[in-house]
Amino acid sequence: MSSQQEPQLDQKPQSSSEMQHLSTRLQHHPYQPPIGFDAVEPGVHHASTVIFPDVATMRARDWRSKAGYTYGLHGTPTTFILEERLAALDGGRHCVLCPSGLSAIALVDLALLKQGDTVLLPGNVYGPSRELAERFLGDWGIQHQIYDPLCPPEELARLITPQTKLLWLEAPGSVTMEMPDLRGLITVARQHGIHTAIDATWAAGVALQPFDLGIDIVMQALTKYQSGGADVLMGSVTTRDDTLHERLLLTHMRLGLGVGGDDVAKVLRGLHSLPLRYHAHDAAARRIATWLQAQPQVAQVLHPALPGSPGHAFWARDCGAAAGLFSVVFRDEIEAAQVDAFVEALRLFKIGYSWGGPVSLAVPYDVQAMRPAERWPHKGGLVRLAIGLEDAGDLIADLKQAMQRLISTD
Repeated sequence: MSSQQEPQLDQKPQSSSEMQHLSTRLQHHPYQPPIGFDAVEPGVHHASTVIFPDVATMRARDWRSKAGYTYGLHGTPTTFILEERLAALDGGRHCVLCPSGLSAIALVDLALLKQGDTVLLPGNVYGPSRELAERFLGDWGIQHQIYDPLCPPEELARLITPQTKLLWLEAPGSVTMEMPDLRGLITVARQHGIHTAIDATWAAGVALQPFDLGIDIVMQALTKYQSGGADVLMGSVTTRDDTLHERLLLTHMRLGLGVGGDDVAKVLRGLHSLPLRYHAHDAAARRIATWLQAQPQVAQVLHPALPGSPGHAFWARDCGAAAGLFSVVFRDEIEAAQVDAFVEALRLFKIGYSWGGPVSLAVPYDVQAMRPAERWPHKGGLVRLAIGLEDAGDLIADLKQAMQRLISTD
């Protein structure tokens, strides 16, 4: 290249931006990347402030609409994509994201209940949901009533009063894993004009489609199978009804609920393999649960897909798969200290709450303190097992060696 062709940098006229100070240029650099980039994973947008091209556009935007963006808390391209994919997974039309599964439960309660109302909760409801009703909603004059999750529909109907506004369902229930008659209970609620909501985290959008049964709201803890990595806290609330979604969305906005873009990206990434992982958890759990049924120390295995488990017939009717979560009830004569020793003897199973991740977990529960005596016939200890993605044979070997602790201390 000749000297005449070389750029004369010292003779190039300076633009107004180049005459600005460095700190200003860093905030207002004019470069925009070219359009047309696409990839398997959507971009992660971190934003509180959303920039508008002009005042008219800013004033015309409706934060409730996904046709545009108004503020980071109300959605970015990243959160909109996850909400739309989750709505499709659940078979709904609208979805909002929450910071956790519990916050998603609270959103439903606060959107649909007011002073003087009553909410019906199953006896096997998720513990923090029950505490929310007892220690928070109660202070606001919102009552709750507990019903037997295995009750026939006509028994539920007798509990309904003019003040009853919401029926919560769990399928299956927490810890004791009862599978309710969803069709029957939902039908009763609809006959009385009561909204229905289900904690469908166990089904993960794979094993069950609650909207097809007539449910109004599907809540899930995305912390579990949708994420799959045991490293995200998030929840979702999905609906089909436009008016109901509006109530939820307004409450969502007024509570200031939001999720971080990086966490959303992790859940989006997890969705790619959700069906494969779910069925792998299912297959391993059924194999392990069947093996445990034959162990002399075990009184009962509570797994909805196993005959004899409470509500098995309803699972067989309504579900097409099962999660990797179930509980083991030990014989009455096995003491709590022995059950704890069994859990601590496990090598591959880790002691910890939550589930749906790659590592298997074990947690002992004092069910006698959680369930009324007339509804819980067992006196032995219970251990909830969350089956991860380890080899099922290796997990059985681990359980077998831990069982020796029970035998040696029996």
